[in-house]
Amino acid sequence: MKETKRRGMHVRKSELFIVPRKRENQPGRDPVEERESQKEEPLEGTMPRTPSLDHVLPKLQRIAKLAKEAPRMAFTTLAHHIDVELLHVAYQRTRKDGAAGVDGQTAADFEQNLDANLRSLVDRLKSGRYHASPVRRVHIPKGDGRTRPIGVPTFEDKVLQRAVMMVLEAIYEQDFLDCSYGFRPGRSAHDALEACWKGLMDLNGGWVVEIDIRSFFDHVDHSHIRKFLDQRVRDGVVRRVIDKWLNAGVHEEGATWFPDNGTPQGGVISPLLANVYLHKVLDEWFETEVKPRLDGKCFLIRYADDAVMGFSNEEDARRVMNTLPKRFGKYGLTLHTEKTRMIDFRRPLAKKSGSASFDLLGFTHFWGKSRKGNQVVQRKTASPRFSHALKRISEWCRANRHRPVAEQHDVLSQKLQGHYGYYGITGNMRGLTRFVHEVERTWRRWLDRRSSGRTMTWERFRLVLRRYALPRPRIVHSVYATAANPSV
Repeated sequence: MKETKRRGMHVRKSELFIVPRKRENQPGRDPVEERESQKEEPLEGTMPRTPSLDHVLPKLQRIAKLAKEAPRMAFTTLAHHIDVELLHVAYQRTRKDGAAGVDGQTAADFEQNLDANLRSLVDRLKSGRYHASPVRRVHIPKGDGRTRPIGVPTFEDKVLQRAVMMVLEAIYEQDFLDCSYGFRPGRSAHDALEACWKGLMDLNGGWVVEIDIRSFFDHVDHSHIRKFLDQRVRDGVVRRVIDKWLNAGVHEEGATWFPDNGTPQGGVISPLLANVYLHKVLDEWFETEVKPRLDGKCFLIRYADDAVMGFSNEEDARRVMNTLPKRFGKYGLTLHTEKTRMIDFRRPLAKKSGSASFDLLGFTHFWGKSRKGNQVVQRKTASPRFSHALKRISEWCRANRHRPVAEQHDVLSQKLQGHYGYYGITGNMRGLTRFVHEVERTWRRWLDRRSSGRTMTWERFRLVLRRYALPRPRIVHSVYATAANPSV
């Protein structure tokens, strides 16, 4: 690749693969499922600039520029970009408080001899002596009562995966379409929700197709992901290490097995591989093959493996709905028959029956009236997420009711601020108010059970709230603020 001096290179804003993060999107993590825990910080974000970063940024921008100029070119030499400097940046961006992998090594252990560990990691990568450790599988609760399996790589693997991801991201950010939002720089769940809201309003509702892929991360076909990667990445070192991660195995309850399909959900590289997979299976197919064959307007919004389609024409929606199982089955994926459905989501005045609703990213979308009396698409916290979040609050209050009231207040305030940070969107004030009211009731109930006397009456609890008032509900993500200042 030809070197270009940073000062002399003229790069248009559209050519930069790093998009400035919106400030209101920073707390964009779902407090129930922590959906955005994998989200990357922009290279030019709030991180202090270091000598490593000064060298890494132009290097990645050159890759991005070349990938944009040659959308059909496959990169055959990428490994030389993965050096100690890049690994230093990757280390800085890797969470230090995460769980340890199968080797038990923590971030503090790795940092004790950081430079030597990074140099050893680079040498083993490029010589082929690097071995990927099995991921330790744990299960976290979901909002519907089930659990989600999460893979925990070793800290060394996390650092190397992040470095490789940074290089691949520079390429694939030029290929990914605007309909994709999950685990991409500068794109949050709230951006996806806003795009969905605008799409529905432009269509006046129409017909919505919900797509739910059954255990997507466990069924990613390795042969297909290799074919997709062949189209853009053919560097031997990079491809070899990706294969090692795909075949690393899963360790759970003292046993290790090696599944033929899937990527461990929770690995640093997994979200990028998932986006590459679904970009080919769904996004590109919808844009190049589906849209030209439809009679009406349509749109697609995808966040990781969650997706919805909107159609202005019922026949278009039915045709696509009938085609989806065949399309996903071709690539080894299965749609959940009950959760994948078509919904008549037209404005209530255009229908004889009542208004339908659907869920996306923790919010229920439905038709309601604005303050001016107009029919608009509104969003509220989905019932399963509301119940699960309240249950977690109750479990915490029960386990910590012996702690001083001031300490309980501090933790509950943080939990509420996190809830507002994700669910505080335009139109959901009623849901936020109801949630804090239920938290107050829960807190009083467990304070009342600190002793057998049951002395925490509502009158006494109101005096407690005067001194230890919980944060009031607030709208963090406002569509009106975005409309007034789109550049923020």
